[in-house]
Amino acid sequence: MATLEWTAHEQKVEELIELCGVLSRENRALRTQQQNWTTQRAKLIEKNELAKSRVESMIVRLKALEQD
Repeated sequence: MATLEWTAHEQKVEELIELCGVLSRENRALRTQQQNWTTQRAKLIEKNELAKSRVESMIVRLKALEQD
């Protein structure tokens, strides 16, 4: 192989290594973002369940007042 061919191959390999680094960082950032959304979703579900429980409790109390 000629020196120019080796140089071209070396350059391609360097570009691939750099791209791999970029993709790795992007992947890490996306995984972190996904984890944050999962945590936020769990908190929202918990708040929703608490609100639902409170509303159901109010309905039960209102029905009890109607019967008195």
